[in-house]
Amino acid sequence: MKIIIAKTAGFCMGVRRAVEMVMVAPQEHTPPICTYGPLIHNPQVLELLEERGISILETIPAKGAGTVLLRAHGVPPMVKDELTAAGYTVIDATCPRVIKVQSIIRKHTEKGFATIIIGDRDHPEVVGLLGYARGQGHVAATLEELQALPAFPQAIVVAQTTQNTRLFGRIKEWAAAHRPHYKIYDTICDSTEKRQSEVQCLAALVDAVVVVGGKESGNTQRLYEIARESGKPTFHVESEADLDLEALAGAECIGITAGASTPNWQIRKICRALESVPYRGRGGWRGWLFRLQRTLLLTNIYVAMGAGCLAYTAVRLAGQAPFQPYLLPAMLYVLSMHMLNHLIGSQADHYNDPERAKFYAEHRVWLAVLAVAAGASGLMIAAAEGLLPFAALLVMSLLGLSYNLRILPACLSGGRIARIRDIPGSKTFLIALAWGVVTAVLPALAADRLPPSTLPAFAWATGMAFVRTAFFDLLDIQGDRIFGKETLPVVMGEAAVMRLLKRLLVLLALLPPAASLLGLATGLGWILPICPMLLGALIAAHERGRILPGIRLEFAVESHFVLAGLLSLLWSLLTG
Repeated sequence: MKIIIAKTAGFCMGVRRAVEMVMVAPQEHTPPICTYGPLIHNPQVLELLEERGISILETIPAKGAGTVLLRAHGVPPMVKDELTAAGYTVIDATCPRVIKVQSIIRKHTEKGFATIIIGDRDHPEVVGLLGYARGQGHVAATLEELQALPAFPQAIVVAQTTQNTRLFGRIKEWAAAHRPHYKIYDTICDSTEKRQSEVQCLAALVDAVVVVGGKESGNTQRLYEIARESGKPTFHVESEADLDLEALAGAECIGITAGASTPNWQIRKICRALESVPYRGRGGWRGWLFRLQRTLLLTNIYVAMGAGCLAYTAVRLAGQAPFQPYLLPAMLYVLSMHMLNHLIGSQADHYNDPERAKFYAEHRVWLAVLAVAAGASGLMIAAAEGLLPFAALLVMSLLGLSYNLRILPACLSGGRIARIRDIPGSKTFLIALAWGVVTAVLPALAADRLPPSTLPAFAWATGMAFVRTAFFDLLDIQGDRIFGKETLPVVMGEAAVMRLLKRLLVLLALLPPAASLLGLATGLGWILPICPMLLGALIAAHERGRILPGIRLEFAVESHFVLAGLLSLLWSLLTG
């Protein structure tokens, strides 16, 4: 089964801005924090806000306290005044595109123009826009309703920002012919136009369309209507539980689009559910392979195998004699730390990787025991090799364990940086550094020597681990933002991190052969550029939408470390 995701599916700029504003509000504004009406039309996001203590204010009391965020759809201007008069601190999270429409209406209302809004009368955005018309506003949901309105001496026509572009096109044609003195403002958001145009093209390419988003979301409903008009089987779902997997089982190609208030993690849940459809209850080698991949990833066994392969590669690149038993500390350390990280960070996994979160919730006890046993076993093996490797691994283990623990008291940290995880971008850098130490430095310490060749091996291993970690952080950026994880993509932005990864992959392709040329690495350096080049091609394919987030993508990324190990083994066999 092939799955195609529309490029503009998911949060639009205005919704992303509103969600980010409300999530940082508890740290920046006076509690309690609430939103005036539902912030956006998405039940999963609203449920998340409720879990974090952010309530919904439906009516304005005579007296109140705390902070109120105005919903992304906007509100009538008198609502702001009433909230301020009641004693609330008001934060405006209205979408900038909606604010633009409000400004157009306000300006023309002051000049005596009537306002005609093409939209849904009861939609919160339209209710808010009517407030700016100050009694001179009229709503038309269809061309017929517009035709039924009286001919005003002077009027403007605006559209709800999520309105159907084809309907507004017909309205502009009618107005040009019958009301040429009306001023027409095309206020449909460009994101809405792109979504509606994309879903038309998408429906022509696929066997079925899945539209993801809240049932109350107007722009999601319009996407569903446009897709359904194509004649292709179309399904509007809020979550993976709504999917009719039996009806979709026969489709060879499925298109996915999503409303502007649908978070990326919800789209990923749908993708993962659809990804497993061809293998549900089926045998054969394809089904067996898919289940094996999923098991290896969920248990973190495959990432531990990758660490072992990377350690073997670093040893051979540095020209040291391979000592296979010492590959175990790298594998055991990575297995232990990744398990503990998922056990502690299960709240974010609930959104970023729901299947893993469910697996860890169901097997929490034995996974915790396995994580501790793996960490202890790694330290015991390191201790048997000497004091230096034991000390190095112990330090890395303590850093990993203390990542989420409060180190500085509130009086010293100022409430901002009390844990290592509070340092912006620390997660991405520390994981990469830890991989570099356990895969390249520990084997050298076990051999009681740190030759100059250890440096390029350490740099290459750390760089590859950095690309891996930062790329996965890019996939999880929305969930990390929600839970306050300041990973590198959150700090720098998605585009900046993607550019950084591409440049780093070029350097990682050049480093091994350069080190070999300078005598700082073995001839293996001439072969290793294959790994960063293939990883770069994989990331580029994901950017173009050819490989979607899911088990296949995650397995493919982790496989580059296994590939490095296999290339190193092949080189060792050929060179004796």
